[in-house]
Amino acid sequence: MGHTRNSIVINAPYDDVFDTSNHIERWTELFGGEYVKAEVLERKGNRIEFRLTNNEGQSWTSFRLLYKEHKFAYAQKNEPTFPFKYMKILWLYTEVEEGILMTWIQDFEMDPGFTKHTDEQIVGFVNNHSQHNMKIFKEVIEKEAKVSK
Repeated sequence: MGHTRNSIVINAPYDDVFDTSNHIERWTELFGGEYVKAEVLERKGNRIEFRLTNNEGQSWTSFRLLYKEHKFAYAQKNEPTFPFKYMKILWLYTEVEEGILMTWIQDFEMDPGFTKHTDEQIVGFVNNHSQHNMKIFKEVIEKEAKVSK
């Protein structure tokens, strides 16, 4: 089983951080080209069903539950789950003196049929991608917050 936890402080108001980071349609920008398509399939209450397509042409669906008033979002990969058996993601938003501490926690298990990489390698990939992408989120959100002041 894999587990990662990465955090970054974003110097912007909470509403800006939460709203922008959960704007699925902007993930093609915010995830630094990792996704070539991010489309919302359905919005119902605090639940968003969406499809992501990566730069290798692979697509999958996920759902996301937004709990803005409680400062977190929960997501889970749907179909197809491969190469994972499951992937669960929790994003936490904590107010700190410098702004908002955004934390991404990912728990997953690799499908037994996936033998290309070890669990440790996947944890390393997820950590590297998360840290890289969080820097993009920070840059974009802080820039937009300054412009709107």
